[in-house]
Amino acid sequence: MTTETTGTAARDGASRPGGTAHSPFVRACRRQPGPHTPVWFMRQAGRSLPEYREIRANVPMLESCRRPELVTEITLQPVRRHGVDAAILFSDIVVPVAAAGVDLDIVPGTGPVVAEPVRTAADVDRIRPITRDDVSYVDEAVRLLVAELGDTPLIGFAGAPFTLASYLVEGGPSRTHAKTKALMYGDPELWHALCARLAEVALSFLRVQVDAGVSAVQLFDSWAGALSEADYRRYVLPHSTRVLGGLADAGVPRIHFGVGTAELLGAMGEAGADVVGVDWRTPLDTATRRIGPDKAVQGNLDPCVLLAPWPVVEAEVRRILDQGRAAPGHVFNLGHGVLPETDPDVLTRVVALVHELSARPVE
Repeated sequence: MTTETTGTAARDGASRPGGTAHSPFVRACRRQPGPHTPVWFMRQAGRSLPEYREIRANVPMLESCRRPELVTEITLQPVRRHGVDAAILFSDIVVPVAAAGVDLDIVPGTGPVVAEPVRTAADVDRIRPITRDDVSYVDEAVRLLVAELGDTPLIGFAGAPFTLASYLVEGGPSRTHAKTKALMYGDPELWHALCARLAEVALSFLRVQVDAGVSAVQLFDSWAGALSEADYRRYVLPHSTRVLGGLADAGVPRIHFGVGTAELLGAMGEAGADVVGVDWRTPLDTATRRIGPDKAVQGNLDPCVLLAPWPVVEAEVRRILDQGRAAPGHVFNLGHGVLPETDPDVLTRVVALVHELSARPVE
């Protein structure tokens, strides 16, 4: 999918005007010293911002992800407001699955809902490969954003095979992932066929974003924490490795993130990421020992802390920065996404505080 006109620029941030290769964010991902610890927030472009709620009024979620100009504006909003060190593409992990022919919708207050959950090999066969033409709106949005952002990196993303498979098997969000595990344990052949198909969809989706110019990618495995390490290694790791390993030549940092993954951090690091995201349950110094010295870490302020009085927020930011120094590279973030009820001004103050506390001379 790479072409001579897009591939080179996508694989070398320094080759683009206002390239991002020397930005604090990319440097931290590559375990290189920078002027300060970079910070961005998962779900920073979202319901906590009044300007987001205004622009999204009466526009369904999937439709909003398919409008390049709207995606561009929403993605830029937190960069303008908070001064974060990276933007993340406004989209949803089920966008490529819908492009692959799955009948689904993102229902307000519920999340992705699948019309016909996956049960058989025929259901898997209906999930077709995707091309750039299938998600041309994403390609266009990334190009628009790269031009607007200049030397601020843009992060692309996709859902990991396990999390996507869980949505497709359950038919929507689940607390127990019971149907997912029943298929995983009861029909491993079908399970691996499903995850292999989804790995190719996710990889193609990320390749489109890389070729259009993103500076990094993040693979979200939000529900992987529902598994034991043994099950993760058997049923999930090969497919996540296919996605992240498939981007080994892309020239951009790869971030891997999941929730409730304390016991999986080492295995997740083996999947091929340069940076492992850590939720708020595991201190970053402990996470670094589990992941190893050859990976940067990302995280990991509890999103609920942002609802506390400022002295509490400040103390927690200081603690996380202190623990993050144990890692060879640290990208400050939350341990999950920004909650809708978060005061945006607190996020702005956190960015300024992280920059102030971590400022250091760079040769």
